[in-house]
Amino acid sequence: MFRLDGKTALVTGGASGIGREIALLFGQQGATVVIGDINDGAAASVAAEITDTGGAAFGVRLDVTDMVSAESAIASIVERTASMDILVNNAGIGMVGNLTETSPEDFARLIAVNVYGVYNCSHAGVKQMLSQNPKGGCIINMASIAGQVAVARRFAYGTTKGAVISMTQSTAMDYVDQGIRCNCICPGTVETPFVEAYLQRYHASEIEETRKQLHARQPLGRMGRPQEIAPLALYLASDEAAYVTGAQMVIDGGLTAR
Repeated sequence: MFRLDGKTALVTGGASGIGREIALLFGQQGATVVIGDINDGAAASVAAEITDTGGAAFGVRLDVTDMVSAESAIASIVERTASMDILVNNAGIGMVGNLTETSPEDFARLIAVNVYGVYNCSHAGVKQMLSQNPKGGCIINMASIAGQVAVARRFAYGTTKGAVISMTQSTAMDYVDQGIRCNCICPGTVETPFVEAYLQRYHASEIEETRKQLHARQPLGRMGRPQEIAPLALYLASDEAAYVTGAQMVIDGGLTAR
């Protein structure tokens, strides 16, 4: 499998779900993994999982909505490891609602986390990647098929993920000749704590029935698993993906092929 020996990787929102699986896999494949999360206790716990099995990892508290927090986290990483080679912008939140069901407050919150979060961490990350020797690195943004096609009652979420796709393409083209690659992953519905929170919040009286519906809407007949997303992130972070930049990598059980 693809190796990341000698590389330092920051995974935002790395304390749970897809981010956790990416962090664990990167650690297994030789990277020094930094778990950036607003829950610093949970970040430390994931880092311990990696170090307990012989890997190298540590956690940092990171509020992706705050540029100062992003800059501080990356500065502390470089102080400890001398470089930052891989940035996985995984942190994100979601909500259910069409245009008129979406309050200005909810819309602003999703923009803050899902759009400014990618902007803040990428802004600080690219500056670091350009300043180090050798310069360059790899950015992987977690988008969604909701940024590519319409998903019912996901107005705000789809808006933010469409922005992530656009930021991915712009970043890829702007730095293509400076050693920085940027790609995004567009998952379908993945069974994570994110989905569990959605079920509890919006379908508390019909959780199992709604879960069945979520499984059934994928042509493969089930939701994805975080462990099935992480290997794609590993490939994109590896040297074997040197020719891949500006790509939207769909992994959705066939949903968008219908």
